[in-house]
Parts: sequence; structure tokens; C-alpha cells
Amino acid sequence: MDVEARKDSSPTRGKLTRRLLVALNCGMLALGTTAGPLITRLYYDKGGRREWLSAWLQSAGWPLLLLPAAASYAARRARDGRGAPLLLTPPRVLLAAAGLGVATGADNFVYAYSLRYLPVSTSAILISTQLAFTVFFAFLIVRQRLTAATVNAVALLTAGAAVLGLHVSSDRPAGATKGQYMMGFAMTLGAAALYGLILPLVELAYKRAAGGGRAVTYALVMEVQLVMGFFATAFCTVGMVVNKDFQAIQSEANQFELGEARYYMVLVWAAVLWQFFFLGAVGVIFCVHTLLAGILIAVFIPFTEVAAVIFLHEKFSCGKGMALVLSLWGLASYSYGEWSEARAKKKAEIVAEAQAS
Repeated sequence: MDVEARKDSSPTRGKLTRRLLVALNCGMLALGTTAGPLITRLYYDKGGRREWLSAWLQSAGWPLLLLPAAASYAARRARDGRGAPLLLTPPRVLLAAAGLGVATGADNFVYAYSLRYLPVSTSAILISTQLAFTVFFAFLIVRQRLTAATVNAVALLTAGAAVLGLHVSSDRPAGATKGQYMMGFAMTLGAAALYGLILPLVELAYKRAAGGGRAVTYALVMEVQLVMGFFATAFCTVGMVVNKDFQAIQSEANQFELGEARYYMVLVWAAVLWQFFFLGAVGVIFCVHTLLAGILIAVFIPFTEVAAVIFLHEKFSCGKGMALVLSLWGLASYSYGEWSEARAKKKAEIVAEAQAS
């Protein structure tokens, strides 16, 4: 009786663990998506001028993953002895993660540069178009099926970005010219497109890691993110060396409006919050799929918008409001389509099981 009870409870525990893991990664993604852009904008508003440093901070928190990775290895060593592998990730997947890390570093720089000339509220709406790019690249790379709801969502997100483009004059940060604003606008869309490509490539890397019957565990996911973070940081480090950002940090700290101590606090929190974003994104891809990560990033747009108005005192124009409505409409359309499809699939499974019995 006890054995049967243990057998029955094992799947339940597995489901509960998976749900907790999904919730944890969604929480990290929510925090990183909302707070990451705000603290980067705060850095620029209070006197920061180094785009490579700002990009470097987006991935510099990767050493935080060394602790759980080491704990995972210690657990394997205790269970399997000296034969326990140091890394769970196959070499070819590690190589792919290194390439994705370089691409992430480039994406971080493009985004950091663009955010210098855009308010967070505008940048957040533009970044929501990454869902459209994610859908497109997921269709090409991991064969994600397109639906009418998906196409409608892409059209609405594109329309929202176009509405923002028509309200250039009322939306520029202090000191930014119209040309700089338009450059920031275009670069934000470029960053959204590049990250929309990176997300399905991460899912593809997981599928390659699962080759040969190998289980894709959360420990492997952390290893992939650790490698990606290291190479993204290395890429931005080269940019910082060339641009002499390391030498400029002390003088920039002395001139920071909030004081030297808070300058370094802003840098540390930027590294931590952006690491939450990236780890949450790859974790959601592992637990569910690429498109959910893209959807969640878009879901938190209103929170970022409200936080930018409250904490950074940004203006919320009619153009932004219209663009936000179109973006949320597109998101709602996509979410409803996914929900309807999942519901229909579940009904079909129930009918099939009833007929089989």
C-alpha cells in the first residue's frame, strides 16, 4: 500500500516542482523586464554616458550562476562519485551557447545605445515588437505553427510601433535631437529583432542537447546561460577597453547626480536585475516554449510604462497611449488564440481517450 502511494504521489510531486519552476522563472523574467530598463534609464538620466558599460552590465551578473552550477555538480558528485561529469551540456551545445552569447552581447549594446535617446515608456512599446520577430523566427527555426491570431497580433504590434514613429517631436528626452531619437527608435527595433532571433535559437540548442536520449535538466539550462553570459560580457568588455570605459568609471562616479556611492549601487543593481531577465527568459523556454517567453516580455509592458511615469516622471502622451492599446490588443489576440487552440486540443484528447476506452 505504501509503495502504491509513493508511486501515485511521484507524478504529483513532479508536476508541483515544474509549476514552482515555471513560477520562479516567470517571476525573474517579470522583475528583469520591468526594472532592468528603468535602472538603465536612471543611469543615463543622472549623468551616465557610457553605452558599452551599460551593455556590459546587462550580462555582467553571470557569475551569480556559478553558485547553483557548483551546487549541481556537488550533488552529482555525491550521487555518482568521481565519475560525475563536470558539465551536463554537450560540447557542440556549449559552442552554440558561446555564439549566442556574442549575439546577446551585440544585442545588449544596440539596446543600451538606443535607450540613451528614448524614454523607457517608448522603448518598452517598441521592444514589444520582439514578439512579432519571435513568432517569425520560431516559425522558421523550430517550426512553430502560425495561426490567424498570431498574424493579427503581429499586425497590431507593427501598427503600434508605427503610431509611435509619428509622434517624434513630443517624445524626446532632454538633450536628444530628432536625428538621435530616430536612430534610437530604429536601433530599438533592431534589438527587438535580434532578440526575437536569439530566443528560438536557444530552444533549438535545447533540442540539440536532448539528442541521444539525454535529459535536458534545469542544471543544463543554467550552464547554457552561464556560457552565454560569459561570452556576452567578454564581447562588451572588448568594447569597453577600446572605448576606454574602465578608465572613465571613476570620473563618471564623481559627477553622478545621485553621488558616488549610489552610482556604484546603480551599476550593481543593473547587473543583478538584467541577470534575472536573461535567466528567467531561458528558464521559461526550458519549462514551456519560446513563444511564452516572448509573450511574457510583452505582458509586462504596462508595468514598465507605469513605473517609468511614476519613478522617472516621463510624459505619457496620447500617441503612447494609442500605441500601448494596439500592443495590448495584439497581445490579447495572440493569447486568446493560444488559449483556444490549447482548449480544443485538450477536448480532442479527452474524446480520443473516451473512444479508446
